[in-house]
Amino acid sequence: MTTTREPTGAEISDGTPKTALSGSLGVGSIVFMVVAAAAPLTVIGGSAPLGILLGDGVGFPALFAISAVVLLLFSVGFVAMARVIPKPGGFFTYVGHGLGKPAGLATAYLALLTYTAVQIAVHGYVGYILSVTIKSIGGPDLPWWLYSLAVILVVGVLGYRHIDLSSRVLGVLLIGEVGIVLVLAAAVIISGGPEGLSLAPFAPSAVVSGSPGIGLMFAIAAFIGFESTAIFRDEARTPHRTIPRATYIAVIGIGVFYTFASWALVMAWGPSKVVAQAAKDPGSMVILTTLKYLGPVGEAVLNILLITSMFACVLSFHNVISRYQHSMSNFGLLPTRIAAVHPKHLSPHFSSLAQTVTAGALIGLSAVLHLDPVLDVFTWFAGVSTLAIAILMSITSIAVVVYFARTKSDRRVWNTVVAPILGLVGLIASAIIIAANFPFLVGDVNAKGVPVFGLVSGILLGIIVLFPVAGLVQAAILRRRNSAAYESITDAISG
Repeated sequence: MTTTREPTGAEISDGTPKTALSGSLGVGSIVFMVVAAAAPLTVIGGSAPLGILLGDGVGFPALFAISAVVLLLFSVGFVAMARVIPKPGGFFTYVGHGLGKPAGLATAYLALLTYTAVQIAVHGYVGYILSVTIKSIGGPDLPWWLYSLAVILVVGVLGYRHIDLSSRVLGVLLIGEVGIVLVLAAAVIISGGPEGLSLAPFAPSAVVSGSPGIGLMFAIAAFIGFESTAIFRDEARTPHRTIPRATYIAVIGIGVFYTFASWALVMAWGPSKVVAQAAKDPGSMVILTTLKYLGPVGEAVLNILLITSMFACVLSFHNVISRYQHSMSNFGLLPTRIAAVHPKHLSPHFSSLAQTVTAGALIGLSAVLHLDPVLDVFTWFAGVSTLAIAILMSITSIAVVVYFARTKSDRRVWNTVVAPILGLVGLIASAIIIAANFPFLVGDVNAKGVPVFGLVSGILLGIIVLFPVAGLVQAAILRRRNSAAYESITDAISG
C-alpha cells in the first residue's frame, strides 16, 4: 500500500508530509523498463545504419563496444553511490550530495530536459512510422501528429496506473523485439553472409576510418536510459541489491546486444558492400535485411515490432520522467500536487498526467510549426538529449569522486576513484565530440549542405544551457526566501 513518511525537518510549502512510492519490482522488471527505454530494435533499425553510413562504416559495431566500456566504468561509481545514498533520483541525487544543493537542482532540470527530449523525439518518429504503415495497407492518410497524440494518450493511461502493468507490457514488447533481431542474426550466421563471417568491424583500421566521431554520437545516444535504474529505488524489492544488479545487467546487456546485432548487420551485406547498402536508404536497411534472410513474413513481423519498440521506449521514459517530477515535487520544487500518489494504483498519477500534457503540447506545437517528424522533431530533440546525457554523466562522475573523497564512506579505490575517473575521461571526450558535431546531428547545414552552427543549433544549445541555469536560479531564490526548502533540496531530489 502507499506509504507516507513523516517530514524530517523538511516539508512541502503547505506543510503536508511528503508521500513516497512503494512497490516490489525485481531486477528483471527494472531491467525490462530501462532496456526498453534504450529501444534495441529502433537502434538496430535506425541508429546502426546511420552510424555505418555517416560514421566509421564497417567499424561502427566496435563503437558500441567502446561506448559500453566507458559507460560500464561510469556505472561502477554510479552503483557505489547507490549503495551509500539509499534514495531514488539518479544523476541529480548524486550530484546534489557530491557537489552541493544548487548543482543538484541544476542537474535535476537538465535531467528532465534530457528525458523529455528523447521522449518527444521518439513520439515524432513513431507518429511518422504509423502514418506511413497504415497508409501503405490501405488505411486513411492522416497527419503524423494525430498518431503521435494517440500514442501519447495510450502511454498516459499506462503511466497513470500501477508500475507493474507498465513493466509487464514492456517485458512482452522487449522480448519480441530482441527475439526478432536474434533470429535475424542467427539466419545471417547460418548462411555465412555474402562474404563470409569475419571480425573485420573490430579491426583498428576500420574503427578509425571515416568519421568515428559522428559514429560515436550515434553509439552513445543508443544507451540513453540504462542509468535510470536508480529512479525506481522506492518501488524496488531489496533495492540495495536490486538497483546495482539491474544497472550492471542493463549496460552490459545493451552493449553486448548492440555490438553483436550491428556486427550481424554488417555481415548480412558484407564488409565491402554494407556502406553502399546503407547509402541507398538507411531507414529501410534493417527491413530489407530481414526480407532477404527471413522472407516476407519476417519482414512483416519486424515492421510491427519496430513500432512496438518505439512505443516501449516512450512508455519507459514516461515512467522515468513521472518519477523525477514526483521526487522534486515532494518538497515544493515543482507544484505540490505532482507529489500525490494514487491510492489504488500507487502511481505518481498527477506527475504522469503532467508529463502526458507536456508531451501532447510539444507535439501539438511541432504540428503548428509544420515541423517534419523525422528531419526536425526526431533529429532536433535527439540531438538535445544526446549532448545533455553526456554532460549529465560527466558531472555525475565528478560528483562521485568528490563525495567519496570528502566522506570516506567507501574506501574501495577502484570503485570510487579509478573507475569513475576513467569513465569521466571517456565521457568528457564524448561530450566534446558531440558538441563539435552538434550541427550535423540536428541537421543545421548551409546551402551547400555543410554543417554549421546556425539558428537551430543556437536555439537548441541555448535550451541545454537554460534548463540548468533555471535550477541554479531557483536554488538561489529558495536560499534567500525559504531556507527550510533550500536545506531540503538534497532530500527532495532524492525522493
